[in-house]
Amino acid sequence: MMNVSHTVFHPAVFVLLGIPGLEKYHMWLSIPLCFIYATAVLGNSVLILVIVTERSLHEPMYMFLSMLAGADILLSTTTVPKALAIFWFCAREITFAACVTQVFFVHVMFVGESAILLAMAFDRYVAICNPLRYSMILTLPVVGRLALAIVVRSFCIIFPVIFLLKRLPFCRTNVIPHSYCEHIGVARLACADISVNIWYGFSVPILMVIIDAVLIVVSYTMILHAIFRMPSQEARHKALSTCGSHLCVIFMFYFPCFFSVLTHRFGRNIPRHALILFANLYVVMPPMLNPIVYGVKTKEIREALAHLFIRIKK
Repeated sequence: MMNVSHTVFHPAVFVLLGIPGLEKYHMWLSIPLCFIYATAVLGNSVLILVIVTERSLHEPMYMFLSMLAGADILLSTTTVPKALAIFWFCAREITFAACVTQVFFVHVMFVGESAILLAMAFDRYVAICNPLRYSMILTLPVVGRLALAIVVRSFCIIFPVIFLLKRLPFCRTNVIPHSYCEHIGVARLACADISVNIWYGFSVPILMVIIDAVLIVVSYTMILHAIFRMPSQEARHKALSTCGSHLCVIFMFYFPCFFSVLTHRFGRNIPRHALILFANLYVVMPPMLNPIVYGVKTKEIREALAHLFIRIKK
């Protein structure tokens, strides 16, 4: 019997299928996806512009918010344009290097946004529980160091994923049943043991996000305790309103995050196309909603936006 030898290689290109099972609806799905993406980019860009140009918003809370807006733009831009190219032009091919780069940025933005939300929770904790020392604790150098720490932490957590993918030999198919590259989806195409990829890919980033979520819960437990001890109802209302938008954004980030992880782990009866559709919405819906939530619920941002429009008209 003749032995068949399989060539081990890193494929020159991968082929992204988009949303398998919904190919005939790709064009229709692209319309809301394009609208949501354009709204997300425009909304977050305007939010960053308002914060940068309005001196009254040069405070830690709004600096963290501008970081979140920047991360939202990067997260959605890393994935959505390629998905639209698949839906519109059947441009399914992506090079191995571009695929690995997409994996890196998707996961870095995911971990980074979690850390930014934790920094914002810390900001609210200091502002409400220790208001007299707020300006001394959260100075501009401290905010800069926190921003640097978020970038470094996200980079260090996700950078090993690049090596974990590049060490794998690919001798099977190069077809990825998804609209963008993600770590485990690419690793499953390898013809080698991927237990390290699965262990690291799920455990380390998710553990970091869970730690962030727990610390946010602890922070808001102390914040709410401090708020309900305030003697004035007006002061309580003002404190709750400043935290309301942040709590909405936290919910919009963590709820779909943990839902996605649990459905991938336990939702074996959920159709694959439903999971992929949800994954596409997850990288674009929160980025679209975040600037809307802050614009609607934050008086200072609404006023700064009005000032910006007045200056533009002049």
